[in-house]
Amino acid sequence: MGRVLRPTAKALPGHARAHNRSMVLQHLFHSGPTSRADLARSTSLTRVTVSDLVAALMAEGLVEELGARAEGKVGKPASLVGMRTQEFHVVAVDLADDAWMRGAVMTLTGDVVARRSVALDGRVGDAAVIALEDLCRDLLAAADRPVIGVGIGSPGVIDSLGTVVEAPNRDWYDVPLAADLSAALDVPVHVANDANTAALGEFTLGGAGGSGLMVLTVGQGVGAGIVVDGALVQGHRHAAGELGHVTVVDDGVDGPAPLCACGRRGCLETVLAVPALRRRLAGLDPAAADVELAAVGRVLGVALAPVVSALNLSELRFSGPRDLLDGPLLRTAQATVQQRTMPVVGADLRLGMASLGEDVALCGAAVLVLSGQLGIT
Repeated sequence: MGRVLRPTAKALPGHARAHNRSMVLQHLFHSGPTSRADLARSTSLTRVTVSDLVAALMAEGLVEELGARAEGKVGKPASLVGMRTQEFHVVAVDLADDAWMRGAVMTLTGDVVARRSVALDGRVGDAAVIALEDLCRDLLAAADRPVIGVGIGSPGVIDSLGTVVEAPNRDWYDVPLAADLSAALDVPVHVANDANTAALGEFTLGGAGGSGLMVLTVGQGVGAGIVVDGALVQGHRHAAGELGHVTVVDDGVDGPAPLCACGRRGCLETVLAVPALRRRLAGLDPAAADVELAAVGRVLGVALAPVVSALNLSELRFSGPRDLLDGPLLRTAQATVQQRTMPVVGADLRLGMASLGEDVALCGAAVLVLSGQLGIT
């Protein structure tokens, strides 16, 4: 199913059973049906421990017996066990778009069962939270399997407890979104930055590499999720990847730089966000539009070059409107990064659109639930 995210915290003795449980589920999720003996070998757990864990997981309904393995070896064939990935659902919500809240009911492997969307109609603050709760209730009602949790990818700086510390475009400040929705919906809710969820989606379900990956999300705002050496980069105060609020435009002879939603001027969002791009291209013929997109690509490349160099990234994937991003903008951004970095850093850098397309953040939100509830990444 994809690559496994490297754990960033040491397992404590008291958490050993939960840690071992997650290892078994990780292996079954990514490798498919497996015998108990193979599980013991792959996880370095004893056969007795694996048998106990499998029995408990079968009692929970997460794992099932699949019968004997077809093989030509002498002796009794091994019995296989596998995850019941189609028998449970997760609810995933993507809040990256400023006009719409989009959600889906999904299987554990990312297959979409049902979709719902709600127009924001300019709602922010408490009104937007109420709309989000209503959307989640609608999605929970649409599920015809047990739902193990709700995952939400939201713009803004979000801490490890799912509190939105700061999301200017939503007028959310210190909003305990995960805790409030968990209490209201009576299901576990996990909330993380939308760009981070996109990175998790590409890494876990989209086949992206984990040695140096950035997923840049371009919508009403601009953000980035980063995976380096198999670990999601969170940073001090959980604000890693907030490239949208790096200043890239200075005041000029025509007046001050454009005002950003964060209150400062000249942020990358004022150039690269979808509304800014649409305004820039309004009324232009295709040739002139390509010139403007290339100009934005150069600005983006200048902003990305030090990040790519500092982290030695190898892969950049973009999530957003393909008609705006996949063309002169991406090509110029890649050329600019390569011009402004050492060849050993930029020569093999790959830029492209997210393989999961418009569902990248939804898939990432589903991974939040898999990670938070089952220990699967």
